[in-house]
Amino acid sequence: MRTVKFLSEAEVEIRDSVLWYNLQQEGLGLEFVRCVDECIERIKRAPELYPKVHYHLRRSVVKRFPFIIMYDFTETEILVYAVFHSKRNPKKLIKRR
Repeated sequence: MRTVKFLSEAEVEIRDSVLWYNLQQEGLGLEFVRCVDECIERIKRAPELYPKVHYHLRRSVVKRFPFIIMYDFTETEILVYAVFHSKRNPKKLIKRR
């Protein structure tokens, strides 16, 4: 199975979102992480299943939360570029390549 690596920007997005959700309701940040983990597991099982949305980048939607995971993959690795709110402008992600 492929290993998963996160760009530092994606890690910051997850951390910031966890903090925000925990401020909204105790434990909601943990639920957010659980849903992101489930999405990553689905990507690991079939990374080619999700649509390409910009050249090599693919998109998978996190269940229950309005977040999208943007990633690319090789035979040995899945590289997560972003875990971002669906209301954000995805064109900002292009700079991360």
